[in-house]
Amino acid sequence: MSPKELLYIEDALNHEQDLKKSCTDLAGQLQDADLKRFVQGIADRQGTSYSQFYSLIK
Repeated sequence: MSPKELLYIEDALNHEQDLKKSCTDLAGQLQDADLKRFVQGIADRQGTSYSQFYSLIK
């Protein structure tokens, strides 16, 4: 893989982590239980997506 391709992959992984953190932070601030669960579910799926993506490049 070229250095540029590795940077693209690193960038994609960082975006997955950032989105998970943002959703987790937002879920912690929400008062509505249903909305909180929904946003936390998105954060959980982002964590899974990160793990799957990372496992492909190991």
